[in-house]
Amino acid sequence: MNENDNKSMGDLFPDLGPESPVISGVAHDRSEALVTVRRVPNEPGMAAKVFTKLAEVGVNVDMIVQASASTGTADISFTVPETAVKQVQDLLQNKHDELGYQSFDVNTSVGKVAVVGVGMKTHAGLAAKFFNALSDAGINVLMISTSEIRIAALVPLDQLDDAVRALHTAYGLDADQVEAVVYGGTGR
Repeated sequence: MNENDNKSMGDLFPDLGPESPVISGVAHDRSEALVTVRRVPNEPGMAAKVFTKLAEVGVNVDMIVQASASTGTADISFTVPETAVKQVQDLLQNKHDELGYQSFDVNTSVGKVAVVGVGMKTHAGLAAKFFNALSDAGINVLMISTSEIRIAALVPLDQLDDAVRALHTAYGLDADQVEAVVYGGTGR
């Protein structure tokens, strides 16, 4: 067993010092769509059914949120590449009885913005800075996704450019030197 097997990312990549930026860039994607499947039976296996059906037709899913209600149902929201919207709509309509949901809706007027960097796990306050920057710019966050190297938010598409600028400013990134990355519908 390798001695690094039980170490966290923070242990393996400690603070690299003041010369190395914790946040290395701001990424954005205009080609996202938000799908919400409403009032799915809240029982074991329902989320698995929804995402298995999507996988079977080759739809890549990125951000996922499930919110349960006291009525025994749940809303499942997820993002997909905008190019897959018709495929998702057709699938949900065809599998309505099997999935047992009440309704679904699709919002293509969304975009994803993210900050990326290796120091996320070892530096406190990065998420606070991210959400304060968006809040101060009057940007409403629709969905949140995080990992050890990324904080991402789904925002209204008409506010995406403002979100990118606000995050560049908040993290001290020079927008002329740090190119915002567009992932072109990869769901990443």
